[in-house]
Amino acid sequence: MYAKILLCYDGSREGRLALREGARLAQITGADAILLAVVETGAGNALAQGADAGALAHQQADFEEILDEGHQRLSALGLAPKVRMEFGDPVAKITQVATEIGADLVVVGHHQQGIWTRWMSRSVAAGLGDSLKCSLLLAQKLVEDSELFGNG
Repeated sequence: MYAKILLCYDGSREGRLALREGARLAQITGADAILLAVVETGAGNALAQGADAGALAHQQADFEEILDEGHQRLSALGLAPKVRMEFGDPVAKITQVATEIGADLVVVGHHQQGIWTRWMSRSVAAGLGDSLKCSLLLAQKLVEDSELFGNG
């Protein structure tokens, strides 16, 4: 069913749920797991971060820790994920990486947004739904340890 699953991970609660659900799918299907973090470098983010190289370096270091955590979580589940970090617009980078690696499925976490936020900015999931040429899973399911480790 799936040969390559791109797991988009940001270290958030929603990202952890997506990581677990995507990991379970990789286990079931025997798919390769590719773990991706995107450091957003858009204008709004640059302003929020102070628009200096030091802030970007700090953010990169944070995402390296997040990727390491995700890699450890996936390795503990018996997967051997490839890890990537990209810089730029999340929709564009996720789409680019998915195309480049030939992903069959992209898994992202669902971040709740209020009506005002949805109106002011397009969600990453909506952007991905329009741009990806593969399946997209907007993960929200809580996957129990017994499902992941088979002890239950």
